[in-house]
Amino acid sequence: MGNYINFFEKKFYHQSKMRGLFLTVSLLLGVWIIAYIFTLVFHYLLLAIFASMFLAHNMLYTSVKDAIGNKKLLSYLVSRDTKNLSESDMNKALIETYAENLSDGVIAPLFYLLLFGFEGIVVYKAINTLDSMVGYKNSRYTNFGFFSAKLDDIVNIIPARLTAFLIMLIGKNFNYKLLQNFAQGHQSPNAGYPISAIALTQNLSLGGDTSYNGKLLKKPYFGNGKREILREDVLKVLKIKKSVDIIIITILGGLSVISFLV
Repeated sequence: MGNYINFFEKKFYHQSKMRGLFLTVSLLLGVWIIAYIFTLVFHYLLLAIFASMFLAHNMLYTSVKDAIGNKKLLSYLVSRDTKNLSESDMNKALIETYAENLSDGVIAPLFYLLLFGFEGIVVYKAINTLDSMVGYKNSRYTNFGFFSAKLDDIVNIIPARLTAFLIMLIGKNFNYKLLQNFAQGHQSPNAGYPISAIALTQNLSLGGDTSYNGKLLKKPYFGNGKREILREDVLKVLKIKKSVDIIIITILGGLSVISFLV
């Protein structure tokens, strides 16, 4: 997917929404056709193995844990400037990254796998890849990546809120109204939900002013807890991985039993 996006951008780039639409449609159509052929050729057990390649919870967990206290590794995970970050800001960035990617890299792919099968998870990852490569609001991609960014926003509306619900379920905090109040302050229609859920269940304040490409971006805080984020807070957040995985396996196992009986 990434190679095709790079190829298309190199050959056909133009600062226009229409050219970006051609990129989006051509990639999604191409991956859907390939995924559909896979469903005709391969046994469902092989399809399950292929689908698992699009899930990244263990990689996310390991990447965040390894980047604690390491600015170089952190810079690979986040788009914000990392050079002058304090230890607290580094920890905050890691927690926010884990929260966002728990939705994009785990819950959303599973959601579309359950809804639309193998084709669903492949098409979702294509949309997510488009957004991560061209869905930026800058001089190069504002128009070219417009449809990619908007489509990514649309397909993540439900998964982001499901992720927030799952986090609050694990944290035994069900104040959805407060969650919504904080989440709506994020410039993204979706990212604020898992970030705010983590903040509320862990008694933290995430967000705040952040530097991107040398420019300070004014951002609200998400959560009403402490603002000095420690290494221990990152490790505590990462502990929810086990609970998330157990819930996912339980749901998938239950659905498998139901489908077998039906």
